[in-house]
Parts: sequence; C-alpha cells; structure tokens
Amino acid sequence: MTTTTLTARPAPAPAGHPGHGAARTRARRTRLLHWIAVHTVAVAAALFFLLPFVFVFLTSVMSDGQAMSGELWPDTWHWSNYVTVFRTPGFLDWWKNSLMYAGLGTLFTVCSAVPVAYALAKFRFRGRRTALILVIATMMLPPQVVVIPMYLVWAQQFHLAGTLWPLIIPMAFGDAYSIFLLRQFLLTIPQEYLESAKVDGCGELRTLLRIVVPMARPGIAAIALFQFFFCWNDYFGPQIYAAQNPAAWTLSYGLESFKSAHSVNWNLTMAATLLVMAPVIVVFFFAQKAFVEGVTLTGVKG
Repeated sequence: MTTTTLTARPAPAPAGHPGHGAARTRARRTRLLHWIAVHTVAVAAALFFLLPFVFVFLTSVMSDGQAMSGELWPDTWHWSNYVTVFRTPGFLDWWKNSLMYAGLGTLFTVCSAVPVAYALAKFRFRGRRTALILVIATMMLPPQVVVIPMYLVWAQQFHLAGTLWPLIIPMAFGDAYSIFLLRQFLLTIPQEYLESAKVDGCGELRTLLRIVVPMARPGIAAIALFQFFFCWNDYFGPQIYAAQNPAAWTLSYGLESFKSAHSVNWNLTMAATLLVMAPVIVVFFFAQKAFVEGVTLTGVKG
C-alpha cells in the first residue's frame, strides 16, 4: 500500500507580521518590472520622437556663442530670441500667408470632397467604379510631372504668378486623397439612415447636410487635418509660385530664407523652427481624438 504524505502550505503572514511588508514590497516591485517590460518599446519610441523637440527648444534659448557648441544645456536662458524672430522683417507676413493658405485650402478641400465622396459612396450610377478608379489614378501622378504646364497656365493666362492663389484655387475642385479617404468612411454609414431621411421628404442635398455630415464628422476632421498639415508644411508649391514675391512667402519657405540670412545664428533659426512647428502641434493635440477615430474607421467596408 502506498502512503501519500500531504504537506500543508504555510499560512500567509498576518498584516502586522514583518514578512507582510516585505511581501507587499516584492509585489509592488514585480508590478513595476512588468509595467517597464510591457511599455519599454513605447517609452523608447516616445523618447526617440521627443528628444529632437527638446534639442530644438534648448538650442533656441541659448546664446549665439553657445548654440551648436556641443553643450546641451543653456548657461543662460535667452527668451529674447523669440522676440528677435518675431521682429525679423517679413516674419509676421509669412504667418498671415501660411494661415490663409492652410485655412482656405482646408475649407475648399472639405467643401469639394464631401459631395464627391458622398456620390461615390452612396449613389448608384453607370461609371461609378470608373470614376473612382480615375480619382485613385490621380494620386499616382507626381506633381513634378505637371508643374511646368500648370505654372505656364497660371502665370501667362491668369497672371497669378507671385501669389498663393494657384495653390489655393485648385483645392476647390477636389483632392483625390481626401475624396478617397472620406468615401471609405461614408461606406460605414448604414443605408437605412439615408432611406429614412428620404421617406421623411429630404432631398439629396438635405440628406447630405442633415444626416451624412453630422455622422461623418470624424472622417471630415481627418481629411481637414491632413490638408491643414499639408498646406502648412508645403515647401514645393510656394517655391514654384511665390518665390519671386517675398510678400507672398509662407513660413515653410520663409524659414529657409531665414536660415540663410542667419547662417551662424543657430539659436534664432531653432527659435523660428519651433514657432513654425507650434501651431501644428497645438492643432493635433486638441483634435487627435477625432483624427484617430476618423482614420481608424475608414476602410472598414470596400
């Protein structure tokens, strides 16, 4: 006969016992190590993207002699560098031009992309798939291919060279990427909502404005942010159409000129760079929820 010996597990230490505190410390340390192991990649990625901004900020408040000298921490904090940047001739005009370019470009893109995307997503007509293919095909055409004929048209036929209007006006006729992205989002809206609105007597325009647009706010916010960021950071377009007129420069193009004018004053260059990046960071910080939701929900249906 086999005899099985049962060994009783030791009872946990009572709350007042000295071993109880040691157990809690070990448990807390285990949870901390587990958190570090899980979030190590995320923390490393965050530091990888954050450190350049920290470097730009610290350099922007250094003196001219200390900037780019190898020292990472400023000896004295020169906040007057930002005042000097704002007093640079033309800098405020570059701000106004960038706001006009980004604001009107975003408004025109949204107003033109919403009805086109709605038609491609919800209407049933002959050639709908062909129209969608043509819209997607335009995204594959590099802008450098058509820049010379387009410049000749705007400069010789419309006499708009030296302004930003050749970049703003075409956005009123649609943007292929915005149309495609918003069309994918509108496919997620159930058709029953549109049919109920039509039963209640709504026409297509009223259905679009009263039903589709409120439900598509995340997708509209996503394309608006994409277009705003593109216009704010655009360097190629202003270089082509506004290079000969400093009064029409944007911040992205004017910053290059500022860097050339202050080739040794890296503290001022970094201060100007931070002022150019600040609006984009602020806009994304307040609109990131709608932006992420709009991008995530696109492409659910095809």
